[in-house]
Amino acid sequence: MKRSFITAGLLAAFAMTGTATLAEECAERGALDTMFCDANGDLVADAPTDESMLKDPSTLVFAYTPVEDPAIYEDIWTPFIDHLSEVTGKKVQFFAVQSNSAEVEAMRSGRLHIAGFSTGPTPFAVNLAGVEPFAIMGSEDGQFGYKLQVYTQADSDIKEMPDLAGKRVAHTSPTSNSGNQAPRALFPDLGVVPDQDYEVTYSGSHDQSMLGVVAGDYDAAPVASEVVDRMAERGLYDPAEVRIVWESDPFPTTSYGVAHDLTPELKDKIKEAFFSYDFTGTALGEEFSGVSKFVPITYKDQWAVIRQIQSANGVEYTPQGLAAE
Repeated sequence: MKRSFITAGLLAAFAMTGTATLAEECAERGALDTMFCDANGDLVADAPTDESMLKDPSTLVFAYTPVEDPAIYEDIWTPFIDHLSEVTGKKVQFFAVQSNSAEVEAMRSGRLHIAGFSTGPTPFAVNLAGVEPFAIMGSEDGQFGYKLQVYTQADSDIKEMPDLAGKRVAHTSPTSNSGNQAPRALFPDLGVVPDQDYEVTYSGSHDQSMLGVVAGDYDAAPVASEVVDRMAERGLYDPAEVRIVWESDPFPTTSYGVAHDLTPELKDKIKEAFFSYDFTGTALGEEFSGVSKFVPITYKDQWAVIRQIQSANGVEYTPQGLAAE
C-alpha cells in the first residue's frame, strides 16, 4: 500500500472526528488536539463535562502495541483479558493492530477503549486520541524501564559510536523513541549524527532491525533492550553473534491507558484489574521477564524525558506527524 494513500486516509479519519465547537469552549489544552481540553494541567485530556458524552460499552476492546506476530501476543494476553473481564464485568475483545497510526486512530474514533502504546507513540496517543496513560509493567519494587542499545555484529570493526560513520544503520520508524527519536537527539553528543555521518534505513520494527544486524543487512542498529531480550529468549537470534556498542540510561516502556471518555466507574474498574493482576506463572510473566506487576505512572512525569527528546527532534503531535510514521 502506498504511503500517500495511507496518509490521505489517516488525515481524513482525523478530520472527521474533529470538533469545532470545543475549540471555542476550551480555555486550556496545551498540545492536545482541538477535540480535547486540559483544564487541570495534567497534560492529558479531561473527561467530558457533559455526562451524556461518557461511555460505558458492553464490550471493551483492548490492543497491545504493534508487534511482528500479533497472533502470538493475543495468546499471551488471554489470561489477563480474562482477568480484566472478570473485574469489570464486561466482555473484552483483543484487537490486533498493524501500525501505531492505526492504533491511535482506533482510539480516537472510539473503536478502542484500552491499549498499550509503545514509548515513542504514547505522546501521539495522548494528544491525538485522548488516551490517559496510567500503568506500566514493572518489578516487585516498582522499578521499570528499558535501555536504548546499539548492536553490531560480533566481528564488526565498529567499536565505538564514532565508528558508525559511513555505515548503514537501521532505525525502526520515525516516531519510535529508542528506534529513532532518541538516537537523533543523543547520538550527536556521542560523535555521530544520523543521516549526516551514516545512512539511516528504516526497518519497520525493532525485531527487523535486530534480525537485519544478525544477517548482515545492516552494519548496526539502535534497538530497545526489552525487545531484543525477548527475542533472544525465544531463540530468534544467537546473542553470541552480536555485540553492544553503547547503551543509554533507562527509558519508560509501553504505557497502558484508557480512553478519556469512559465513565469514572469503568475507568476505576479497569485500573483495578491492571493493578490486581499477578504475573506469576502466567504467559505475560514468561514473555516479559524482569517484571511482575503493573505499576502506576503519569504521562506528565514519566514521559517528560520522551517529550524532551521529541521536542529536540522537532516532533509535532499532529495527524501529519503521526502519518509520517
